Amino acid sequence: MSSAAPTPAETFHDAFYKFVSVEDPDILVTQLREIAQNLLGSVLVAPEGVNGMLAGSVRALDRFQAALLQEPRFQGKFRGMQFKRSPCVTPPFHKLKINRKREIVPLGIDGVDATSRTGINVSPADWQRLIHEDDVVVIDNRNSFEHRLGRFRNSINPQVANFRDFPNYVKDHVEMWKAEGKRVAMYCTGGIRCEKTSAWMLDLGLPVYQLEGGILNYFIEMQGAADEWEGECFVFDNRVALDTQLMETGTTLDDVYDDERDGEWRLRRARVLQAG
Repeated sequence: MSSAAPTPAETFHDAFYKFVSVEDPDILVTQLREIAQNLLGSVLVAPEGVNGMLAGSVRALDRFQAALLQEPRFQGKFRGMQFKRSPCVTPPFHKLKINRKREIVPLGIDGVDATSRTGINVSPADWQRLIHEDDVVVIDNRNSFEHRLGRFRNSINPQVANFRDFPNYVKDHVEMWKAEGKRVAMYCTGGIRCEKTSAWMLDLGLPVYQLEGGILNYFIEMQGAADEWEGECFVFDNRVALDTQLMETGTTLDDVYDDERDGEWRLRRARVLQAG
């Protein structure tokens, strides 16, 4: 049985994912529900791995993390998984949902296997150098509204409304990038979208780099994160947006979706989710 949600002053948020082969996703769903019973949030389980966001007390989050990484029943599958933790003023979630899906992040292309190979992971410190190199194209692998709210300076906004649209942008530009001798460096919120995309892009004939742990990890690791980042980072929970110190901003859902071509639909959907 789930206990009551902790008060905001005691609440922290963990974001995590890992591409790993899961033989029986239904069993894993049951196991995760057992070890997450004192937490709130959302976890997706698929044959390609796990993608989650959970919130609760430090103690409850630490217990979940220790169980997932260390208990024998998980067979060491999740060793090395990154947990990006941030404090909360607004409770991020109202309930706990752990469900099976076909994919933990849908790229819209069948047969992409990110469990066995991906692009080149770049640490936050190395990323800061990489994005200034002349032969590097820096691409925001997020939706257009996320880029508008905040971005790495001089990064490209592919103007996509959905992650499934991103491959079309790549297809339209890959030959030009190759002709110009460019390398591609991508970033997203937590790293999962880039990892899935880079697994697909490996066969396109150009070097592909991705920011390890995404924007959130960059904020955690880099004291001077604001030197390269402008604006805020949208997060998919009730806090809406974080600054480079991982603190909530005053940004509202109306601010996020204002002037977006599908903004009214997104705003209605977000309010339903926010209400729980």
